[in-house]
Amino acid sequence: MDQIKILVVEDDTDINILIKKILENVGFNVIQAFSGTEAQLRLSMDQYDVVLLDLMLPGITGEQLIPIICEKRIPIIVLSAKVGLKDRVNVLNLGADDYITKPFEAEDVIARVNAVLRRTKKNNTEATDQKEAYTYKQLKLSADSRKVLIDETEIFLTAHEFDLLYLLIKNPQKVYSREALYEEVWQGGYYGEDNTVNVHISNIRKKISEVTPSDYIKTVWGIGFKLD
Repeated sequence: MDQIKILVVEDDTDINILIKKILENVGFNVIQAFSGTEAQLRLSMDQYDVVLLDLMLPGITGEQLIPIICEKRIPIIVLSAKVGLKDRVNVLNLGADDYITKPFEAEDVIARVNAVLRRTKKNNTEATDQKEAYTYKQLKLSADSRKVLIDETEIFLTAHEFDLLYLLIKNPQKVYSREALYEEVWQGGYYGEDNTVNVHISNIRKKISEVTPSDYIKTVWGIGFKLD
């Protein structure tokens, strides 16, 4: 099996080296970038399984890099000293999959990376074994290629956005609570104050609305979400 390759984008040399050691100690292949410009170059030259991304970078900022990484469909875990809810919501809106605040614990970084990889492996296995494809009205979702089409126009979703829509379209009549969606997609305990699910659902709606006026996701007030 190929070794998992992770790109760490962090301009603080000490933190970058620390993250590299943390991840290499559990068997990952870690490539380092110390600026946004260097990260963009490395992304153009190679493929990665996960990107750990600082926001305040010389050259190209982390916020500017997120859409570039999303185009390559690579999961993004942001590592930032910005602790405000507004900052976290902003990067999730841009397309990041997860957010870790500094200072961080080694165990937390490893757990977040493993969660992303478990989800990716699970989806790849399902796609290979079952070749699942779903259609709901004009919405088509292919699990094997991880593509979503509306009226034959492809919309590009982040890994978490795709997984949320995948759950909803598999059971279009089922209402999923925010807790259930979070635990299924992020594979971790849900905390009621977390706005992560709402942000990702909002992102999916926004991307769909760029193609069609139809709102495919219905909010069931006081419960959660379902396909409309």
